[in-house]
Amino acid sequence: MSKFDILTKYIPIIQADSIGEWVIDNENDGTLEHPIQMPFVDYSEMVDNFIDDVYAFEESNKDMELTRYGDILKDNGLEWDSESMKNADISSLNAQCVLALILGAVRAERFCDGALLDFFKSGCILKWLDRLKNIE
Repeated sequence: MSKFDILTKYIPIIQADSIGEWVIDNENDGTLEHPIQMPFVDYSEMVDNFIDDVYAFEESNKDMELTRYGDILKDNGLEWDSESMKNADISSLNAQCVLALILGAVRAERFCDGALLDFFKSGCILKWLDRLKNIE
Protein backbone atom coordinates (compact mmCIF):
# COMPACT_ATOMS: atom_id res chain seq x y z
CA MET A 1 0.00 0.00 0.00
CA SER A 2 1.36 3.39 -1.01
CA LYS A 3 1.11 6.61 0.97
CA PHE A 4 -0.59 8.16 -2.08
CA ASP A 5 -3.45 5.61 -2.09
CA ILE A 6 -5.72 8.03 -0.24
CA LEU A 7 -5.62 10.14 -3.43
CA THR A 8 -4.89 7.71 -6.27
CA LYS A 9 -7.95 5.66 -5.30
CA TYR A 10 -9.94 8.42 -7.03
CA ILE A 11 -8.57 7.63 -10.51
CA PRO A 12 -11.36 5.20 -11.51
CA ILE A 13 -13.97 7.14 -9.52
CA ILE A 14 -13.26 10.43 -11.32
CA GLN A 15 -13.68 8.76 -14.69
CA ALA A 16 -17.21 7.66 -13.76
CA ASP A 17 -18.32 10.76 -11.83
CA SER A 18 -20.24 13.82 -12.99
CA ILE A 19 -17.85 16.06 -10.96
CA GLY A 20 -20.27 18.98 -10.68
CA GLU A 21 -22.18 21.60 -12.55
CA TRP A 22 -22.84 25.30 -12.47
CA VAL A 23 -26.13 26.31 -10.88
CA ILE A 24 -27.45 29.51 -12.41
CA ASP A 25 -30.60 31.24 -11.18
CA ASN A 26 -32.82 31.70 -14.22
CA GLU A 27 -36.05 31.89 -12.24
CA ASN A 28 -35.72 35.15 -10.29
CA ASP A 29 -35.73 38.65 -11.74
CA GLY A 30 -33.55 40.50 -9.23
CA THR A 31 -36.33 42.39 -7.47
CA LEU A 32 -36.53 42.59 -3.68
CA GLU A 33 -39.22 39.92 -3.72
CA HIS A 34 -37.23 37.67 -6.07
CA PRO A 35 -33.49 38.29 -5.59
CA ILE A 36 -31.16 36.48 -7.95
CA GLN A 37 -28.90 33.91 -6.37
CA MET A 38 -25.26 34.18 -7.39
CA PRO A 39 -24.10 31.33 -9.65
CA PHE A 40 -22.20 28.56 -7.91
CA VAL A 41 -20.83 25.10 -8.62
CA ASP A 42 -22.72 22.18 -7.12
CA TYR A 43 -19.95 19.60 -6.70
CA SER A 44 -20.61 15.88 -6.48
CA GLU A 45 -20.07 14.00 -3.25
CA MET A 46 -16.92 12.49 -4.78
CA VAL A 47 -15.35 15.95 -5.16
CA ASP A 48 -16.22 16.83 -1.56
CA ASN A 49 -14.59 13.58 -0.41
CA PHE A 50 -11.56 14.23 -2.63
CA ILE A 51 -11.08 17.68 -1.10
CA ASP A 52 -11.32 16.19 2.40
CA ASP A 53 -8.73 13.55 1.48
CA VAL A 54 -6.35 16.14 -0.02
CA TYR A 55 -6.43 18.06 3.26
CA ALA A 56 -6.11 14.83 5.29
CA PHE A 57 -3.04 13.87 3.21
CA GLU A 58 -1.48 17.29 3.74
CA GLU A 59 -2.17 17.09 7.48
CA SER A 60 -0.61 13.65 7.88
CA ASN A 61 2.43 14.44 5.69
CA LYS A 62 3.70 17.70 7.18
CA ASP A 63 7.25 16.77 6.13
CA MET A 64 6.27 17.48 2.51
CA GLU A 65 5.46 21.11 3.41
CA LEU A 66 2.51 21.20 1.01
CA THR A 67 1.09 24.36 2.58
CA ARG A 68 3.97 26.02 0.73
CA TYR A 69 2.39 24.92 -2.58
CA GLY A 70 2.97 28.31 -4.22
CA ASP A 71 6.69 28.24 -3.40
CA ILE A 72 6.96 24.58 -4.44
CA LEU A 73 5.39 25.39 -7.80
CA LYS A 74 7.66 28.42 -8.26
CA ASP A 75 10.74 26.30 -7.40
CA ASN A 76 9.70 24.01 -10.27
CA GLY A 77 9.23 26.82 -12.78
CA LEU A 78 5.45 26.99 -12.42
CA GLU A 79 3.07 29.71 -11.29
CA TRP A 80 -0.01 29.31 -9.13
CA ASP A 81 -2.38 30.14 -11.95
CA SER A 82 -4.69 28.11 -14.11
CA GLU A 83 -2.72 28.26 -17.36
CA SER A 84 0.68 27.51 -15.85
CA MET A 85 -0.69 24.62 -13.83
CA LYS A 86 -2.77 23.13 -16.66
CA ASN A 87 0.10 23.33 -19.14
CA ALA A 88 2.77 21.97 -16.80
CA ASP A 89 4.94 19.18 -18.16
CA ILE A 90 4.53 16.77 -15.26
CA SER A 91 6.62 13.96 -16.71
CA SER A 92 9.66 14.90 -14.63
CA LEU A 93 7.99 16.47 -11.59
CA ASN A 94 8.49 14.85 -8.21
CA ALA A 95 5.68 13.83 -5.85
CA GLN A 96 5.92 17.01 -3.78
CA CYS A 97 5.36 19.20 -6.85
CA VAL A 98 2.50 17.06 -8.19
CA LEU A 99 0.86 17.21 -4.77
CA ALA A 100 1.41 21.00 -4.75
CA LEU A 101 -0.46 21.17 -8.07
CA ILE A 102 -3.36 19.22 -6.55
CA LEU A 103 -3.47 21.29 -3.36
CA GLY A 104 -3.11 24.48 -5.41
CA ALA A 105 -6.12 23.48 -7.50
CA VAL A 106 -8.18 22.75 -4.39
CA ARG A 107 -7.14 26.06 -2.81
CA ALA A 108 -7.91 27.97 -6.03
CA GLU A 109 -11.60 27.17 -5.55
CA ARG A 110 -11.61 29.36 -2.43
CA PHE A 111 -10.67 32.38 -4.53
CA CYS A 112 -12.44 31.61 -7.81
CA ASP A 113 -15.70 29.68 -8.03
CA GLY A 114 -15.41 26.90 -10.58
CA ALA A 115 -11.61 26.76 -10.62
CA LEU A 116 -11.54 23.21 -9.28
CA LEU A 117 -14.30 22.19 -11.70
CA ASP A 118 -12.11 23.40 -14.56
CA PHE A 119 -9.12 21.39 -13.29
CA PHE A 120 -11.29 18.27 -13.10
CA LYS A 121 -13.07 18.77 -16.44
CA SER A 122 -9.84 19.55 -18.32
CA GLY A 123 -8.38 16.24 -17.11
CA CYS A 124 -5.62 17.82 -15.03
CA ILE A 125 -6.59 16.24 -11.70
CA LEU A 126 -6.70 12.81 -13.33
CA LYS A 127 -3.36 13.42 -15.10
CA TRP A 128 -1.74 14.53 -11.84
CA LEU A 129 -3.10 11.51 -9.95
CA ASP A 130 -1.79 9.22 -12.70
CA ARG A 131 1.64 10.84 -12.30
CA LEU A 132 1.51 10.20 -8.54
CA LYS A 133 0.66 6.57 -9.20
CA ASN A 134 3.61 6.30 -11.61
CA ILE A 135 5.96 7.86 -9.07
CA GLU A 136 5.07 5.23 -6.48
